[in-house]
Amino acid sequence: MTMIAIQFRYLAVVLMLALAATPTNGFYQADTPVAAAPNSSADIYAEKIRPLLDQHCTQCHGSEEQGGGLKLDSIASMMVGGDSGAAVKPHDASTSLLWQRVSSINPDERMPPEGAALSTSELDLLKSWIQGGASGKDDPAHTPKGWEDRLDHWAWKPMQKHAAPLLPQVAAKVQSPVDSWIAAKLIEHDLTFSPAAEKPIWLRRIYFDLIGLPPSPEDVAAFLADDDPNAKGKVVDRLLANPRYGERWARHWLDVVHYGDTHGYDKDKPRPNAWPYRDYVIRAWNEDRPYTQFIQQQIAGDTLPNDEALGLRTADNIEALGFISAGPWDFIGHAEVPETKTDGKIARHLDRDNMVATAIGTFSSITIQCAQCHNHKFDPFTQTDYYALQAVFAALDRADRTYYADPNVEKKVQEFQQALASVQAELTAHRAEIQKATGEKLEPLEKRISETTAKLREQLPVEYGYHSQIANQAKNLKWVQVDLGVTVPLKSLRLHPCYDDFNSIGAGFGFPLRWKVRGSNDPNFETSISLADYSLEDFANPGWCPVDIDCSQLSLEQKTVRYVRVEAESLVERSKDFILALAELEVFNTENENVALNKTVTALDSIEAGPRWGTKNLVDGKTPTGPMATDLSKLLHEKLELMAKSIPITLKEHGQALEAREKTLRSQLAELPPPQRVFAGTVHVGSGAFRGTGPDGGKPRPIYLLARGNVTQPGKEVSPNALAGQFGLPDFFKLSEQHSEADRRAALAQWLIHPDHPLTWRSMANRIWQYHFGRGLVDTPNDFGRMGGLPSHPELLDFLALELRDSQSLKKLHRQIVLTTTYEQSSIHHNPAAMAIDAQNVFLWQQSRRKLEAEAVRDAVLATSGTLDLRMGGAGYQDFVVEHPEHSPHYEYDLANPADVTTFRRSVYRFIVRSQLQPFMTLLDCADPSIRVDRRNETVSATQALTMLNNGFMLEQAKRFAARLAYEFPNGDDQAKVERAFELSISRRPNAEEAAAVIEFAHKHGWENACRLLLNLNEFSFVD
Repeated sequence: MTMIAIQFRYLAVVLMLALAATPTNGFYQADTPVAAAPNSSADIYAEKIRPLLDQHCTQCHGSEEQGGGLKLDSIASMMVGGDSGAAVKPHDASTSLLWQRVSSINPDERMPPEGAALSTSELDLLKSWIQGGASGKDDPAHTPKGWEDRLDHWAWKPMQKHAAPLLPQVAAKVQSPVDSWIAAKLIEHDLTFSPAAEKPIWLRRIYFDLIGLPPSPEDVAAFLADDDPNAKGKVVDRLLANPRYGERWARHWLDVVHYGDTHGYDKDKPRPNAWPYRDYVIRAWNEDRPYTQFIQQQIAGDTLPNDEALGLRTADNIEALGFISAGPWDFIGHAEVPETKTDGKIARHLDRDNMVATAIGTFSSITIQCAQCHNHKFDPFTQTDYYALQAVFAALDRADRTYYADPNVEKKVQEFQQALASVQAELTAHRAEIQKATGEKLEPLEKRISETTAKLREQLPVEYGYHSQIANQAKNLKWVQVDLGVTVPLKSLRLHPCYDDFNSIGAGFGFPLRWKVRGSNDPNFETSISLADYSLEDFANPGWCPVDIDCSQLSLEQKTVRYVRVEAESLVERSKDFILALAELEVFNTENENVALNKTVTALDSIEAGPRWGTKNLVDGKTPTGPMATDLSKLLHEKLELMAKSIPITLKEHGQALEAREKTLRSQLAELPPPQRVFAGTVHVGSGAFRGTGPDGGKPRPIYLLARGNVTQPGKEVSPNALAGQFGLPDFFKLSEQHSEADRRAALAQWLIHPDHPLTWRSMANRIWQYHFGRGLVDTPNDFGRMGGLPSHPELLDFLALELRDSQSLKKLHRQIVLTTTYEQSSIHHNPAAMAIDAQNVFLWQQSRRKLEAEAVRDAVLATSGTLDLRMGGAGYQDFVVEHPEHSPHYEYDLANPADVTTFRRSVYRFIVRSQLQPFMTLLDCADPSIRVDRRNETVSATQALTMLNNGFMLEQAKRFAARLAYEFPNGDDQAKVERAFELSISRRPNAEEAAAVIEFAHKHGWENACRLLLNLNEFSFVD
């Protein structure tokens, strides 16, 4: 840079500071010229700012007293802040709390609260100092112990672009800048690169690293025959383009976000719609989704457009939100305990805590959750920082979210919904005309109806009735039946409709549109008699009134039955979905006794969410109807008569036309393909205990700073933000008062993807490195804070982070890492001197021998036996049998059939249970889905050897492996079979001694056991 350029740049900075110090908001008027700034910011702070603060502020915010938890006697303390967060944001006076309070004209806010306010010149000086960066040298006597260290940490500092070291002595070994930095450390520690691994070893390594499967014998042969200098590059490119790549790397990602297919906690209910998020992750890796987009979609995908040109699809944008809900969820604490209760508040607080920890820990590798009960003990994060992040997710719950994968269908749905809204607006206006036409008589009648309805609602039993599982479309058969115990001659039946405030439905909730009632003496109803048939046209909502069915016209033989079944052929809408619900089914014998009371009820499916919903509620004798409901029915009938007398025929016909139009639109809407569902972070619209924020329009819950994290001791309300004042990033949370909850998440996503964010890019680069070498450049991938590890190669980490930031391509990052001398080194080179210097191989003088994780072992077994099902996507396979699904499901793995071919899919598609871990996978160090796993344990134990030898899955696959060999070599050529078996299982041919030993073993114990032996070799479960 020339001297002229330097002088110009200095002049520009001075002008900017002068402009920033010029008052423009009308809070004060300049009464004296601004004093010239001293020669350095250190002088400004020491000579002007610290004395100013000592004069006005430190009496209440100093070493002896800290009002609001805030100290202003050092720069470090100002940056850390107090209960309200950082007091000073460098370069941004307008959002710095210190500036806002001392410059406020509101006497209730202005600081200091007593005595004279700061003068105009003092305000100018303070603002100028903050705008200039708020720097200076603290007096050691005022500096909080340890806080300077917290702020002076490698991870918080900006990424630096370093020139790769020039090392002529190892130039032949250096294939890329990656090798340069590794070689520099090796030279520094008197180490050297190990020789390159043999080609078959390298090939097996890269296959497992990139796609998680072994190379086929044909792949090995083709690679060995390829003399192209770029042969390895071609293999890498082919594997990165293989759809198996996404399956492999999605599994790593799902560990970090602790994905599971059940809720966890006490009842551990299944999540049937969790898997779309897993499929999204696989697609994103396969498509090499730009990393900023990958982050945005998972935090705030619903704020992104549907734009194919940008690779943005509605399905991806919504399915990606499964990230927010990937962790455990307390079913009891949410579905059964309202958030007005202490236990409900705790459940929702912990739920948001998990969202915050997952979002910030996954993308930024910091432990912000440690500031839940107090300021972080080691890192410069306050409680306010933590609760500001909770506020980002304050409107969300974990629940099923509907969406349309096809944008054209979504467009049609929106058109129908707009048309419905227009018709409903006309109906509202029409009802106003009706009310006008009926005069004064209608108002008192409606008041009586309202009062009677309110009394009925107060008397509702806590047991609502029976509720089917939710369906995606109206045309969906549901049934529920009662076993009377013995055959009974029937006199009549009575169906009582439910009442539920959900979606403002009220009386008649869930009563079917088209339905039948049948009787039978066969529980499967293969033969039956029709007791009622309303399946030809829609049945009007009965509201509060029970529906009676007379059986007296039937012959004695016809009406004598043991089982009575209600079948719904067309369901009523609940909230963009469809259900069957009944409060009570009464069955009267000829003596007029209810013989169904407390009898056994079964159903096609059911929601068991006691005490409100359950099959037993259908015959418990508790109904929302009764004498008061009869009174209400009379009042409603009286209203209909009044309206019939008072309303002109033209007005009535217009109303009927509008109602017909509304019905047609609803019917056309129902004929469109049903929406899809994903369990995701969403604004939940519910009722009862699990009400969510949907009934309030998605308004975020107020978030308070909790004393020691106790929900019963809320302090001041906290606004949404993302580590305000940290890392020198812009403030993305300058949101309008009318902002939506999604705006908060969009702001967080923008903060995370900022090009200068020092953590986001380092975090992901470190994770990718770890999965290729078994250890990250920082060996604590979830904690870059002061209690985490230091980077072994800081310049290399920044190089990789910047490469990822600038290219946005994870596949390019893979390529830069694996096509290096560092990666291709042997892991079995014996070097005692190097071992003495660096036994942990931190400086990578050799490649690390690694044990395959559980999924890779299982998938390799299936690939070797020839049974691997490569079908992608969809609901996960279940390698268990569920017992007692109605309450707390028991997932019984020992009852599953190991020969079930539907389970022979890749392990990433396994239905993952949190409370009862899969024994085979767990013994092989599979990740616990209830916690975020940044790096799996890698153990070797006797129980692992035993399970690999004797588990039912291994026995079945050994049998199929032997069958494969028998099929491929029908002439029984033992030498050919053993060579093929070695190639399939460990990607090499046996030597003569090995071949002879295995053939001898096969002759003695059979080929099935010989195959079992090969699957238990160390070479099978390890990658060199």
